[in-house]
Amino acid sequence: MNKRLQAFSSWLQQQHSSFAFITSSANVFYLSGFFCDPHERLLALLVFPDGEPALVCPQMEAPRARRSGFRYTVIGYDDSADPWDDIHRHLKARGIKAVSIAVEKNDLSFARFERLSALFPNSQWLDAEDKLRQLRLIKDEQEMKALRQAAELADKAVEIGVSAIRPGVTELELVAVIEYELKKLGVEAMSFPTTVLTGAKTADPHGAPGTAAVAPGDFVLFDLGVIVDGYCSDITRTVICQTASDEQRLMYDTVRRAQQAAIDVCRPGTAMKAVDGAARTVITEAGYGNYFTHRVGHGLGIEIHEYPSLHGANSEPLAPGMVFTIEPGIYIPSIGGVRIEDDVAVTNGGVEVLTSFSKELLMV
Repeated sequence: MNKRLQAFSSWLQQQHSSFAFITSSANVFYLSGFFCDPHERLLALLVFPDGEPALVCPQMEAPRARRSGFRYTVIGYDDSADPWDDIHRHLKARGIKAVSIAVEKNDLSFARFERLSALFPNSQWLDAEDKLRQLRLIKDEQEMKALRQAAELADKAVEIGVSAIRPGVTELELVAVIEYELKKLGVEAMSFPTTVLTGAKTADPHGAPGTAAVAPGDFVLFDLGVIVDGYCSDITRTVICQTASDEQRLMYDTVRRAQQAAIDVCRPGTAMKAVDGAARTVITEAGYGNYFTHRVGHGLGIEIHEYPSLHGANSEPLAPGMVFTIEPGIYIPSIGGVRIEDDVAVTNGGVEVLTSFSKELLMV
């Protein structure tokens, strides 16, 4: 059994839990090494305080599950079958008489909760999410290798996008160029839908690319990431087409200084709110405090947004092995927006910045 499963099984034993019923694709992947998006079908990993785990998945995914390196029981079910019958048989054969069942309360649907409750009607329920978040929070060297590779490819993606900018090119055309060139490099999937925004649309932190065309004097914002071996990267860079106003230069310089201030305070023991505060102080002192409308960063790993959340009320300390984004921004609807985002990892001595595309103000 791998170290992750061992740690989780030990926790189940400490909690006197009969078994865990894990259903989120991210946590199944973390514990088993098998990633699957089952759509509406059931995917579940059964983990026990002692004994081997079992994986429940659609029959068409079962061969891939076995090839993934999962060496234990794989319960594949046909689309015409009820997987709960197979689950019941497996648990009964193992002599499970549940008293406490650990689940992810934010992931398990009510319909599936009802089915599981019907199998063990007198059981108590234990939330496993916090434990799984804590296990996933500190990345090991294998995870760091994937995250570094994903960051390098994110840098390459921004380079491709910036090189393709010209007056008249649309946001979606830039998205297409980036993803086409990445496919040629062997990138199988993006971390999230690639975002390219131009002009006033850059003032929307979560804007969607469309047919807006780049014009001289526009901010052009790239927000993207790739997946390597199941791990995500996430980078944002903002450039300007041809010519910049004094206000645009000031906005950009402020965000760049704010981001560096946040990076500079990252070290083991620093409260997460201090990272947010370092960036927010720079932006506020420059007069743009009302235009920085989100937290400074979020955890990064198997999911593009995962624990922890680096906001101004989070007093939790940083620790070696944590990986997260630092991404302050200024968004002014009449002008546009600037965001600069890097992926960083806390080390024993401070911080490692994983993404490296230039943060100089580029006019292209």
